[in-house]
Amino acid sequence: MSVIRTSLLASAIAVLVAACTTVPPEQPAKPQVTVPPVKSAEAPKELFRATTFSALPGWEKDNLREAWPAFLTSCEVLVKKPDWKEPCQVATAVDAGSEKAIRLFFESFFVPYQVFNQDGADSGLVTGYYEPLLRGARKRGGAFQTPLHRAPEDLLTIDLSSVYPELKSMRLRGRLVGNKVVPYSTRAEMTNSNALSGKELVWVDDPVEAFFLQVQGSGRVQLADAKETIRVAYADQNGHPYKSIGRYLVDKGEMTLDQASAQSIKAWFVANPARQQELLNANPSYVFFKEEKLTDPNRGPKGALGVPLTPQRSIAVDPQFIPLGVPVFLATTQPGKDVLLQRLMMAQDTGGAIRNPVRADFFWGFGTEAGEKAGKMKQRGQMWMLHPKLASPPVLVR
Repeated sequence: MSVIRTSLLASAIAVLVAACTTVPPEQPAKPQVTVPPVKSAEAPKELFRATTFSALPGWEKDNLREAWPAFLTSCEVLVKKPDWKEPCQVATAVDAGSEKAIRLFFESFFVPYQVFNQDGADSGLVTGYYEPLLRGARKRGGAFQTPLHRAPEDLLTIDLSSVYPELKSMRLRGRLVGNKVVPYSTRAEMTNSNALSGKELVWVDDPVEAFFLQVQGSGRVQLADAKETIRVAYADQNGHPYKSIGRYLVDKGEMTLDQASAQSIKAWFVANPARQQELLNANPSYVFFKEEKLTDPNRGPKGALGVPLTPQRSIAVDPQFIPLGVPVFLATTQPGKDVLLQRLMMAQDTGGAIRNPVRADFFWGFGTEAGEKAGKMKQRGQMWMLHPKLASPPVLVR
């Protein structure tokens, strides 16, 4: 460890443990990153731009104590990475009840980088998701006629990142036919066949809620026959891209884009029972689940980072651009309103519809109220990624 790194670590621990009565000296400015000229006609797009915490809208007003448990959870994974070892180790000495100590920690160890889309835009779509509760049974019968499936044995997942590093966050899925790997069946193909017979995990009483459970990625099922509530967590996916059924209804002229909320789509299902399967099959993606014991109802489901999500402090991001686990300051508005929503979040999950640098899915938590907010959330927002000061700057261009 260099003298500079050792000095910073020792100083930070001393300051933070001492209840942050002094402010550490300002760190020297990072040298300007020079992007070499490119020979293509199109100039590279800047994805990250260093800024200051004072430039973050609402940073001073956010109650960082609410974000602290989520950050410590991220550190369970990030501490294994060289650039994050020191910040995560120092974090264990920070007074979790001190707003001042937590704020000083982030401002001492991180540089905020504003995130931009590849077209240069500084804002993007912010949606919401939650953990729903379904009614079900382990055996089919009565109202319980819709299955949730385990991942089938013939589903192959192919990781090409060792050969193509640019595909690090992407997986190819398919099945083997002879000596060729072909795409796995679509939702419609599986629905119209018995391909998943015998792979039923549990049976639920509502095909529409089962569909939306797949969109959320995980949920809970209250089992009528077993007298218990279990968590059904994401296990795998059939490899087909997610397609919005809300967009399908808009394209068909069934509703306007402004009307396309989860609540409106569910109302459409009720009013059009004969076309229910048509709409479900408009999304070829299909999610498979695995059962998990619900040991602590207050803890959220595990996200793609492998740690439990924290309600209103965890987001899903596109890992091609935003590394999993990092703190992200999000500036958006409340679902369906102009009321500001500006707070520090942790990038702890991914999603099939979450594509682009400035794109986030806000985890609202468990239950009906969380579902109402998630279903209405379709806001514009800006994002700033917090990057360790002593690490090399993030890749600034695509």
